[in-house]
Amino acid sequence: MTKASMTRRLALGLALALSSPSAQAQQPSIKLGELNSYARWAAFTVPYRNGWQMALDEINAKGGVLGRKLEIISRDDGATTGDATRVADELVTREGAVLLFGSFQSNVGIAMADYANQKKILYMAAEPLTDAITMAQGNRYTFRIRPNNFMQVGMLVDQAKASGAKRWAIVAPNYEYGQSAAEVFKRLIKERVPGAEIVAEQYPALGKIEAGATVSALEQAKPDGIFNVLFGPDLTQFVREGNTRGLFEDATVLSLLTGEPEWLLPLKDEVPEGWTVTGYPWDEITDPKHKAFIDAYRAKFNETPRLGSLLGYMVVHMIRDTIERAGSVETEALIKVLEDAKFDTVIGPVTMRGVDNQATMGAWVGKLVLKGAHGGMTDWTYKDGTPFMPGEAEVKAARKD
Repeated sequence: MTKASMTRRLALGLALALSSPSAQAQQPSIKLGELNSYARWAAFTVPYRNGWQMALDEINAKGGVLGRKLEIISRDDGATTGDATRVADELVTREGAVLLFGSFQSNVGIAMADYANQKKILYMAAEPLTDAITMAQGNRYTFRIRPNNFMQVGMLVDQAKASGAKRWAIVAPNYEYGQSAAEVFKRLIKERVPGAEIVAEQYPALGKIEAGATVSALEQAKPDGIFNVLFGPDLTQFVREGNTRGLFEDATVLSLLTGEPEWLLPLKDEVPEGWTVTGYPWDEITDPKHKAFIDAYRAKFNETPRLGSLLGYMVVHMIRDTIERAGSVETEALIKVLEDAKFDTVIGPVTMRGVDNQATMGAWVGKLVLKGAHGGMTDWTYKDGTPFMPGEAEVKAARKD
C-alpha cells in the first residue's frame, strides 16, 4: 500500500468517525442565556418558561442546531436593573452563553439592551414593551419579539375613533412601561381623534395601588373614555373598585394587556365586559398550526396556554432558525441574519425589521366578555403589527446608533 493511499484511508476513516451518531453526541451544546422575573412575576413568566422549554425539547428531539444540542441556562433577574445586569454578565462570562434572551419589566429590558450594546452580545427581548428598547435606547445588538407600546396603543386608539369619547383619563403604573404607554396614548389620541383631551392622569406605584383613591380621582374628572395600563394585582383591585363605584358604566375603556389570560383569569366573574383590549383568545383560535401548538402545550403541561407561553415558544424557535441560517453562533453572523429576517411562526409570518430590530408580530384586539366563571375575548381580530409600527424617519431620528 502506498503512502498516499494509506493517508486517504486514514482521512476517510476519520471523516466516518466524526460523522457517526456517537461523535455527534459528543459535540458541545450551544448555550443560550435566559433571564426573567420568575419570582416577582410568576403569572406571566412561568407559562413563558413552559413555552421555551417546550420549544427546546422539540428542537433537541430533532437533532438540535448545526449538529449540536441547544442548552438554555436560565436565571432569575430579580426584577431589578442591577440584578439583571449582574446575572447577564454571569451567563456570558461564567456560563459561556452565546446570546441572551428574556426579561419582563421594561426598565429591566432597557438595562439589558444597554448591557448588550456595551458587551457586544446579541439580546432578544421577549416581553418588555417600552418603545425605548428599539427607539431611543435601541442598538444593533438588541432585537424585540412582541409588539411595542406604540404598536399596541395604536391598535387600541384605532378602535376609539367610533366611540365618540373625547374626555380621556389615563391610569398606568408609575414605571417605564406605564409611562411609555401613557405618552404614546396622549400623542396618538390627539392625532387620530379630533377634539380629544386628557382630563385626568393617575400613576400608582407598581404593585402598590390605592384603588379607592385612584378610582375617586378618575370619577371627579368625569371622563367619557379611560385608557388603562394596569396589570397584575393592581388591575384586579382597580377593576373591583371601579365596578363597585360604577366608574366604567358610561365610559369607553381601552385597556392594554387585559385580554391576556395571565391578567384576565384572576378577575374571575368580575371581568368588566365591553372593555376593548389587547390579549390572547387562545380558546377561539382555529388556525391549524397555531391550534397544534395550543393542543401540544395543554397535553404537555395539563393547563391552558398564556400569552407568555406563546412568546417563550416563538422566541426559541426564532433563535434556532437564526443560528441555522447563520451557520454560526458568532454575534456578527447572527446579527447579519436577523436584520430583515423573515420567520414562519405558529402565528404566521413575522419579519424582524432591520431599521429598528422590531418584529412585526401583531396582537389580538377585541372586547372582554364573561364566559361562565371567567372572562374571555369576543369580536376579536388579529392585527398584524406592520401598519402600526413607527415610520423609518422617526426611528432614525430617535436612535443613536
